[in-house]
Amino acid sequence: MLINWHKLSPTWKSRWLWGTSLTAGGVLYLKVLAPVFNLSIPCPFHALTGLYCPGCGITRVITSLMDFNLAQAFRFNSLLFLLLPIYVLYSVLRLKGYKKFSDYVMFVMLVLTVSFGILRNIPMFSWLAPVQL
Repeated sequence: MLINWHKLSPTWKSRWLWGTSLTAGGVLYLKVLAPVFNLSIPCPFHALTGLYCPGCGITRVITSLMDFNLAQAFRFNSLLFLLLPIYVLYSVLRLKGYKKFSDYVMFVMLVLTVSFGILRNIPMFSWLAPVQL
């Protein structure tokens, strides 16, 4: 899909440039800088408490998805795969003007996220914790 640059409004041009730049910077970091210089993004919550937050493993999920390794990405943080379709539902409801229903869906996403964050730190649910490489 080609973008007709001349027909875009200045706002969309700016958004497109920022989005492209941030995506390119992220790919450069994850695929070049991080492996070469052994850089990683530490989780401040995990560093302070020793517990896993709901977002622990997201950087490794993105790296695994860039390598087309869906199974490994799921092992790092399965919550993202659960929240993605729910977020699409939330966005559609919001765009259609169903604010009340979209608020319920947002509440469900919040409960799932908090529950996931708690459960992945309980030994019985240790399989929810991100896999250590």
